[in-house]
Amino acid sequence: MSDTGLTNPIPAPIYKSLQRGAHAERRGTPTGVIRPNRRSKVTAVNTEGLEGSTNRLLATLPVVDIERLGTALTTVSLETGLVLNEPGDEPERIYFPHTGMISLLAVMADGKAVETATVGREGVVGAMAGLGVHVTLTRAVVQVPMVASRIAAAPFRRAVQASDALRDMIVSYNGVLLGQVQITAACNALHPLQKRLARWILQTRDRIDTDLVPLTQELLSEMLGVRRSSVSEIAKKLQIAGLIRYSRGSIEIVKRAALEAAACECYSLVSGKSRRPRL
Repeated sequence: MSDTGLTNPIPAPIYKSLQRGAHAERRGTPTGVIRPNRRSKVTAVNTEGLEGSTNRLLATLPVVDIERLGTALTTVSLETGLVLNEPGDEPERIYFPHTGMISLLAVMADGKAVETATVGREGVVGAMAGLGVHVTLTRAVVQVPMVASRIAAAPFRRAVQASDALRDMIVSYNGVLLGQVQITAACNALHPLQKRLARWILQTRDRIDTDLVPLTQELLSEMLGVRRSSVSEIAKKLQIAGLIRYSRGSIEIVKRAALEAAACECYSLVSGKSRRPRL
């Protein structure tokens, strides 16, 4: 996999924020219209105002490890639909989101896909490559336009070999991600669509810090593994109840507390709002 575009070394606002945090401590075409695209635009970014959106894993690293990653860690803007990895790929790059969201999808032989996990600024995509040769099992696709720091697998692996903190970060987050995958599998099998939809809207909103969530019927049907007509029917029910405003291409959350009450228990588990350990 190779994407194209401009990159710039990790910018000063993000780098300084990471230092503060450290000191403080593609095959086949899927159904639906996520429209994964290995040629989507990748550009350098203006990072003014991003200090509050720093990737939380990078922010936990000691300064020495941020410096160890060095100029190999660059910051880019990624468009919706960009495929970062396909099942069977050996990741060429590792992505640390600062804003936006990446979806991980299980892809079947007939091209159908369903979401198994999402990754925002709390996580990383492709980090297992830091521990050695790693083959991905899912498609990673940009779901909400995003800014991310990325690093090629080879220099990341060298940095990991020299750092206990980086190795611990990878192992710890992989456990978190596995927990999310397990909960999502149970959610898809056991919970009614209305509760799952409410959970997905909230989960996406938490990654983008705005109540206006860019979600289309097509996208939601792909993520939830259901027909578009089913998504439309349930979204209208949530709108009639006054929880959301639903229009073409976006959903606006009107009553956050009520939407949380309408969501399944999986939202609380994944977001850390339950008494059980956060995933």
